[in-house]
Amino acid sequence: MKISVELTLSPLQNDFEPAIIHFIKKLRASNLTVIENPLSTQVYGEYNEVMHLLQNEIKEAFQLIENGVLYMKIVKTDRQNYEPHF
Repeated sequence: MKISVELTLSPLQNDFEPAIIHFIKKLRASNLTVIENPLSTQVYGEYNEVMHLLQNEIKEAFQLIENGVLYMKIVKTDRQNYEPHF
C-alpha cells in the first residue's frame, strides 16, 4: 500500500541546523520520493519501504541530538501529486 508521510524534526538545542540537514540528506539518498518545504519534509512510497527507512533514520537523528521532537503525519494514500481544485 502507498503512504504519504510528513515529518518535522525539531532538535531542542542551539545548533539545530546540522541535525536537520543530515536527516534530510539521508532521506534524499533513499529511492523514495522526498519533497521538502520550509516547514516539513514529505516522503512518499510503499508502506514497508517508507517505514523501514524512517525507523533507521529517526533513530540515527535522535542519536545525533541531545533533545528533540519529531512530528509525523501518515496518510494512507500517495498524495504527492495533489493539487487543490478551489
